[in-house]
Amino acid sequence: MALLQLDFIDVAAKEGKIIPYESAMIRKMLKHTITLNYSDVTDIAPDMKLTLHNAGHILGSSVVHFHVGDGLYNIAFTGDFKYEKTRLFDIAVNNFPRVESIIMESTYGGSKDIQPSRREAEIQLRNIVKETVLRGGTVLIPAFAVGRSQEVMLVLEEAVRKGIIGKIPIYLDGMIWEATAIHTTYPEYLNNDLRNLIFHKGLNPFLSDCFEQVDSVKKREDLLNNPVPGVVLSTSGMLNGGPIMEYLKAYGSNEKNSLVFVGYQAEGTMGRRLQKGWSEIPIYSHGKTETINVNLQVHTVDGFSGHSDRKQLMDYIKKMKPRPEHILTEHGDAKNCVDLASSLYRKYRIETRAPLNLETIRLI
Repeated sequence: MALLQLDFIDVAAKEGKIIPYESAMIRKMLKHTITLNYSDVTDIAPDMKLTLHNAGHILGSSVVHFHVGDGLYNIAFTGDFKYEKTRLFDIAVNNFPRVESIIMESTYGGSKDIQPSRREAEIQLRNIVKETVLRGGTVLIPAFAVGRSQEVMLVLEEAVRKGIIGKIPIYLDGMIWEATAIHTTYPEYLNNDLRNLIFHKGLNPFLSDCFEQVDSVKKREDLLNNPVPGVVLSTSGMLNGGPIMEYLKAYGSNEKNSLVFVGYQAEGTMGRRLQKGWSEIPIYSHGKTETINVNLQVHTVDGFSGHSDRKQLMDYIKKMKPRPEHILTEHGDAKNCVDLASSLYRKYRIETRAPLNLETIRLI
């Protein structure tokens, strides 16, 4: 949490934006933060207990279970969750002692929001990297520092180790190196396979020598001016700032290179514009805006999302124990929330609602 906040004000300062708070405020915030382990039951009020469970979204993400009164009512709040085992995390928990109501995300709740399997996504990514390197190009992968970057690192490390894409350099820029160090520090939050690889087989994929940290301005400038066939994994994930913009400016005009999106690109972001086929984009650099031509190949690899797709959202409720009496859908476009709510009702005959902003709902 502190790492993300500190990185935010650092990037904002470099881009000449207004900084809403200072680093001293972040340190003060940490003094008032209480950390909890999964499955620990904690009293947060005289008549309410809280328990956190793995949500499979990012490191430490939680499905929150509230036990109200003397067992009078139990509510599960999913937040963002992934109901599929990934290279990093186990599948999100949906087994509780008791639960009467659940409030769940609907990011990909639309009827057509079906993503490829993780295996299909990994094969597609490996093929893009292999083809780009063979023609002498560099693969740019804009990614969120926490979660998506580590998933991609594990896929690429295995591909290099097994000789699928050959021994190529994979450069990590932005906050990715620091975020990865936190994953290594807390292996108990990673899935069983990865923990076994680290603890029992003595193989930590994150420490592979195929990864190189871009840890200085000089090293970044050398890489920008002297590109080599390989991969650059850098923040930010939606091309709305960060080091990735410098790489895009330097590599964007070369058709041998590739740009690969592995995460959601929100409407209005530079990433979404490139997905739509823009051939010229404005880039803010050194106090002025420049327009660059985009000739590199642009790819979108779905399947790496930390959110559950439509099928996984439906399966989460189908296999949930016990089945809830009420479902509230939120955290999604209005149409997705309504679509998911109506589908859950039709299939499982559970009372569902897609609440409006500021709407009050009485559960009991």
